[in-house]
Amino acid sequence: MSQKSAASPLPYCFDPNVIEAGCDEAGRGCLAGPVYAAAVILPRGFSHPWLNDSKQVSEKRRDELRAVIENEALAWAVGVVDNEEIDRINILRASILAMHRALDALKLRPEAIIVDGNRFTPYGEIPWTTFVKGDGRFANIAAASILAKTHRDEAMRRLADECPGYGWEINKGYPTKAHRDAIARLGATRFHRRSFRLLDNQLTLF
Repeated sequence: MSQKSAASPLPYCFDPNVIEAGCDEAGRGCLAGPVYAAAVILPRGFSHPWLNDSKQVSEKRRDELRAVIENEALAWAVGVVDNEEIDRINILRASILAMHRALDALKLRPEAIIVDGNRFTPYGEIPWTTFVKGDGRFANIAAASILAKTHRDEAMRRLADECPGYGWEINKGYPTKAHRDAIARLGATRFHRRSFRLLDNQLTLF
């Protein structure tokens, strides 16, 4: 029995009458590193029994799903906004910009866009719709969440090698106690987001 023989509970898109891209981001709440976003256009009727919001999928299955999505999607792309740009424009704008960059990189131009969450800004003349918890409602958004998460995790493991001691290979830059303790002990790196509260008792930017 193949992994795709069981039907996914998620419809592959919102509007099957158009070429639709699903978008999602990863890393918005992190203290360090870039924010990543992905845009995915799935083939008609695509389903996979594991496909869901990336937060509901184990790391092993996310990695396996990434390979399936990248192999079978009609088009997919990832956009990145680094921590310095996040500090300049704020994390909301950076998250949307990363989605726009992912859309820019698609090899197939979508006729409609659906986005996880409740905030987006126009992308050219292409109509768009936001869906709260859309990554658990539509397979193309769920696929984007998987790609954004796995590509970002991969990047944070590389940064962990460059900046040891912060546990990024484990916490991926999220505000865990161990991460905050490391900032207090070692100071902030050039990859930390200076516009974020890096320490609970922080009074000024590092």
